Formats: sequence, structure tokens, C-alpha cells
Amino acid sequence: MPLNIQRNENLTCNISKNSAMAKILQQCKLIVWDECTMAHKKSLEALDKTLKNLRNNQNKFGGAIILLPSDFHQTLPGVSHSTLADELNACLKSSNSGNISRYYI
Repeated sequence: MPLNIQRNENLTCNISKNSAMAKILQQCKLIVWDECTMAHKKSLEALDKTLKNLRNNQNKFGGAIILLPSDFHQTLPGVSHSTLADELNACLKSSNSGNISRYYI
């Protein structure tokens, strides 16, 4: 995952199309991201964009199924030098990238 997610608006994961990791992500059908609530929403958006690119598929997450098991009443993502509003805005539920938030259960 990109490390400087607060300053970069056009994020993708640092995975080249010819790498071993890309080959795995092109073939997998299910990705499980445990404790996703601690991740910044831009991380999930970067994964979505990366999988679309790697899999040459413009469906959500390149057509892969993404399972996000977590408790949204627990820890918010950490944002350096921020307010509570900044942390809430960084939460996965506030993502507006293709309405990712509508997939939460």
C-alpha cells in the first residue's frame, strides 16, 4: 500500500503488472482484508483502482470479491495531526469512490 495516502489523490498500490504479486491478484477470486476499519479509505480506493488495472476489468475491484470483516464500532483510522472530523472523514464508510460504502454489512 502507498505510505503517504493523505497527500496523494491518485493512489494505486505499488505492484507492477509483471510481478509475482500481480499474477496472484489476477487469479484470486476472494481477498479478505481483516480489521479494515483501521485502514484509511484511500487504501481501499487504491486497491480498487489497482485491481481494475491489473485484471483489465472495470468492475468493482476488478471483479474480485472483497471481504471486509471488522467492527465499525471499534478503532477509527489514525490520521496524524488531525481532529475527530478528519478521522471520521478517513473512515471506509465515508468513501465516495464508486459508492464502496454501500457494500458494508
